[in-house]
Amino acid sequence: MINKLPTINPEGLYGGVVYHDGQFDDSRLAINLAQTALEQGGTILNYFKVVSLIKNDQQKIAGVVTTDIETGKTYQIKGKTVINATGVFVDDLLQMDKPGKKPMVRPSQGVHLVLDRSFMPGEDALMIPKTEDGRVLFAVPWHDKLVVGTTDTPIDEHSLEPRALEEEIEFILRTAKKYLTKAPTRKDVLSVFAGLRPLAAPESGSSKTKEISRSHKLLVSESGLITITGGKWTTYRRMGEDTIDKAAVVGNLPSKPGVTKNLPIHGSKLDVDRNDHLYVYGSDEDALLALIKENNEWGNKLHPDMSYLQAEVIWGVRYEMARNVEDILARRVRALFLNARAAIDMAPLVAALLAKELGRDKAWEQIQAEDFTRLANGYLLEPYQTKKI
Repeated sequence: MINKLPTINPEGLYGGVVYHDGQFDDSRLAINLAQTALEQGGTILNYFKVVSLIKNDQQKIAGVVTTDIETGKTYQIKGKTVINATGVFVDDLLQMDKPGKKPMVRPSQGVHLVLDRSFMPGEDALMIPKTEDGRVLFAVPWHDKLVVGTTDTPIDEHSLEPRALEEEIEFILRTAKKYLTKAPTRKDVLSVFAGLRPLAAPESGSSKTKEISRSHKLLVSESGLITITGGKWTTYRRMGEDTIDKAAVVGNLPSKPGVTKNLPIHGSKLDVDRNDHLYVYGSDEDALLALIKENNEWGNKLHPDMSYLQAEVIWGVRYEMARNVEDILARRVRALFLNARAAIDMAPLVAALLAKELGRDKAWEQIQAEDFTRLANGYLLEPYQTKKI
């Protein structure tokens, strides 16, 4: 056990159990799924916000009214069926459909702290099955960092940018200190981020998340609005199949056998070199590297302490629907979640690359860098300003 986890605190340690689990990059998978949908004939609308629902004379759902966030233009999009698959925001759409409806979702917040790999080198993760209050805590190698978490805190409100509570941060640091020989402190935290789980609200009113279902649920309202809630990434294909089958019935659409069970997603590749950070692009890696022939500077790093290349910014704009600095540094490369200070340092360069690629002016470039810096400071325990790189 100590050979596998050399920095584990041996005091009171009698043994352990080895088991295997899967790991993936959620944002990269989401992008690849969007690319796959395009390749299968779907239409993707990026930065479009649903502002209301369209109903016909019989008060049945007939489409949505959306606003293009970038231009401010509003569009009516008609459809035989409308599926509400908005995670923790499903109740917002259900309120549009039927104001006053009882909430379906009770969000639960999970917080993660990111540390340098020196706190737990090696490829094995640590699971603490029972902490001081009965929760499970993990310390998991992710990219070239160590992620420690997660908390499980029921909350009453949701937001696009959930923030870690002070007690959650202290809980993780306090618990990690018990199990690692090198105790992490606040100054060691490279990034802190929170996520929300869309758990189905309990009927009894209990607030214990273990009593709240993690299975997905399908609901069809009187208007015909189809809502999918709950579930998890590991069952997303089954969730999709169940939802489309329901949509075919509700919309009186032709029933066809599903094809997604064994459908490779965009970028699928059997053999990858995980020592090269570009492996996350799968079969797109060679095409991304070919961009450097167009401009040699794109082969340079975005930051000396991170592996990301300028070419990844260009690739994100041209082929992965990135529109701003946050898209790049949070959701195309994962710099914000791995090292928020380095991400802040990168922001001006990323903004300049984006501005040139998208045809934006210097004012847009500056606003982008400033906006990202404000956002990224929410991922740090102490404020930080851009450092020249």
